[in-house]
Amino acid sequence: MLRNYLIVGVRSLLKNRAYAVINIFGLAIGIAACLLILLYVRDQESFDRFVPDHERVYQLQSRLTDTETGRDDPTQMSPFPSGAALAKDYAAVETQAWFGNSQPIILDRGQPILDSISITAPNFFTIFPVTFVHGDAATALKDPNSVAISTTYAHRFFGTEDAVGKTITTIDRGAKRDLRVSAIFKPLPKNTHQAFGIVRSYSDAEIDPQNRNSWGNYNGYTYVKLRKGADVAAINATLDSWKDREAPKNMVGGVLESDAHTAHYTLVPLADIHLGQGKGGPHGNEGDRTTVYTFAVLAVLILVMACVNFTNLATARGSQRAREVSLRKVLGASRRQLVVQFLTESIIVASLATLLGLAIVEVALPFLRSYLDAELNYSYFGHDGILLPAIGLVLLVGIAGGAYPAFFLTRFRPAQVLKANRSGADPHGSGRLRNALVIGQFAISIGLIICTTIVFAQLQYARSVDPGFSRDGVLQIENASRTVLQPIIETLTCEIERVPGVVSTARTSIGINTSNRTNQDVLLPGRAKPLIVGAYSVGFGYPETLKMRLIAGRTLDRSHALDDATVPEKRDDAAEQALVRRGMNVVVNESAARRMGFTDPASALGKQFRLSLVSYENGTVPATIVGVVGDTRLRSTHEPAGDMIFYHDANYSPWLEVRIQSNDPVGVRNKIEAVWKHMTSQLPFDADFADERAARMYKTDAAVGQIFAAFAVLSVIVGCLGLYGLASFTAERRTKEIGIRKVLGARTRDIVRLLVWQFCQPVIIANLIAWPVAWWVMRGWLDRFDLRIALIPIPFMAAGGLALVIAIGTIAGHAMSVARANPIKALRYE
Repeated sequence: MLRNYLIVGVRSLLKNRAYAVINIFGLAIGIAACLLILLYVRDQESFDRFVPDHERVYQLQSRLTDTETGRDDPTQMSPFPSGAALAKDYAAVETQAWFGNSQPIILDRGQPILDSISITAPNFFTIFPVTFVHGDAATALKDPNSVAISTTYAHRFFGTEDAVGKTITTIDRGAKRDLRVSAIFKPLPKNTHQAFGIVRSYSDAEIDPQNRNSWGNYNGYTYVKLRKGADVAAINATLDSWKDREAPKNMVGGVLESDAHTAHYTLVPLADIHLGQGKGGPHGNEGDRTTVYTFAVLAVLILVMACVNFTNLATARGSQRAREVSLRKVLGASRRQLVVQFLTESIIVASLATLLGLAIVEVALPFLRSYLDAELNYSYFGHDGILLPAIGLVLLVGIAGGAYPAFFLTRFRPAQVLKANRSGADPHGSGRLRNALVIGQFAISIGLIICTTIVFAQLQYARSVDPGFSRDGVLQIENASRTVLQPIIETLTCEIERVPGVVSTARTSIGINTSNRTNQDVLLPGRAKPLIVGAYSVGFGYPETLKMRLIAGRTLDRSHALDDATVPEKRDDAAEQALVRRGMNVVVNESAARRMGFTDPASALGKQFRLSLVSYENGTVPATIVGVVGDTRLRSTHEPAGDMIFYHDANYSPWLEVRIQSNDPVGVRNKIEAVWKHMTSQLPFDADFADERAARMYKTDAAVGQIFAAFAVLSVIVGCLGLYGLASFTAERRTKEIGIRKVLGARTRDIVRLLVWQFCQPVIIANLIAWPVAWWVMRGWLDRFDLRIALIPIPFMAAGGLALVIAIGTIAGHAMSVARANPIKALRYE
């Protein structure tokens, strides 16, 4: 009997090939899209869950709050002494370790390269275990000259995994250092917030005394492992009072201020770091929980849309088989047999669609894996295998699609159907459910089109908005403050300036699209509480090189002695005290001038404040404002332009900005690289253009926009299939009506207009639903930007119009064929 059902089902599909292709393809698209996105969601949710006992491992994160503006800056970093203080004060802390990254020069077969070496405590691998190929966690970091490396680096440096005992030579702060490989571990999977490949332990002598005791410097990460049963919520509730007790206090302008007075600390579970609020992680691969959940919802919605289409088309097709059902019942078929037959046919279609959907996933997954740089894997078997869910989906969709013909059509009495010549033209029901489903489908499609349009418009606006300086022709060179360069940095800069096409150069401690932040206390006359303002060292000619707007006064230059605030790189009390006595000149931007209380830029000139530029023991430096420049956006429009104070300190300027004016900027860059390599063979040349760096600021947003666009296209395709199903069903119902209208004189265009208007109504209603929802969603997304476009009606109207055009195009051909049909065929009585 089952064989007979299968044969009948296959024959029915072959007889109606167009219906079968549309139904199978539409459902396959929905299944494939849902699976691909849910694989991505599962990958994002799986971060760091491979770590043994990850439920007990936490990262101490900081939230730095500007008490004046109320702006929060959540970061994964924490002060160096905070971990030891936690272990001392909380018995629930089993162990803790500080973790940081450095980028020394590594000699690879004699050639200098730059790569990251992680520096941490010897017990780090007991908190964040890895799989060792050679060695173990107890001995991997036994001394500061021992390193543990991944098998990837072992092959890269030595050509073999058996590299224990071999030496890696580095140049750090101008001195060579040999590190002996003590352990080899397997590379970390991609679903981790970490990315270390070379790890060594630090010695106390390596930690600057100020960082060792300061709670105001954030240059590393603190990990703790709690004892079993520890109440982390209770610990987090007491961290504010704890940091007030532990953080040292310093006298700033006559006010006793804690080093941590702007910070709030939280222990964040290891598995929550990737999608958490804290940014600036050790690998910089933070995700966004809202975006991930949005994608999950959209994936499910597209699958629901596809299943609805499947059901609509199955219903429309099944309603045409009333006479077939009646004839089979006359010939002796029972209702149970007919129910099983219809359900079998529907399950066959669902099975074929599922197989096609899985095939699409297999083909598309490598491309998606490469695009997202993620380990998106799945299996058919096992606890997380998709075989059983796929079978469940086949049964669910198959039964839903076959339920109408199986349970509704089979209840008709053969005599009534055959006597009245009933068919799919006049089934019971108003079709309101089908209309509602199509309205929902197009509402989703229109909403996604609107969101995609707004996302791309905002990204275009962010890229094109005036950043306050000219990015065209600016080349940013890294590592300008390396110790090996300091003896020749002035000569090197002069040689670069001699390259044809180079207009000017300037060093800086804040670059284009860099993550560093240096905030200082600013003491204003008559104000007891200090302001916290960003303060950055820049070279002479920095505003001119970037073509920043000079609003009032002048910029810093060599001809004024107080314009140079350089002090020795290592702490020198005598030099700091001399700077405090003589003072220095600074340039501020518009935002800083306003925040200091000056009503216009000119009124800020000549005014003095005190800056906590040196150690607290030596006091604060008197700073005189000699110039005001326009606000510049060196980072993305997600962030405010920021309050900035610019001063000159030749010892700390990691970036060299080079302005190029040439028809061949790449050729000029190559000549600069040649000069660099001629001047130094110990440091690789690392530079890129400002436009390239600016584009990377919106890489994540662009990826979100592209995924939204892909969702929008898929939803439109699936929505059109749903509309086609509704059109087929409705046209079939109204065959006799159309025939009568034509007999009474209706023209073809009148019939087409009638049908098109009927099918456009769901799209119009869908607009009324989609517009407010899309407006609400996009308003929240745009609020993440400091500079944003206005939510004008154009994207909403354009999306609605596009959906209407697509709908008309989908149904126009079908309506035309129905309207041109001979009315005799519709009205004849058989």
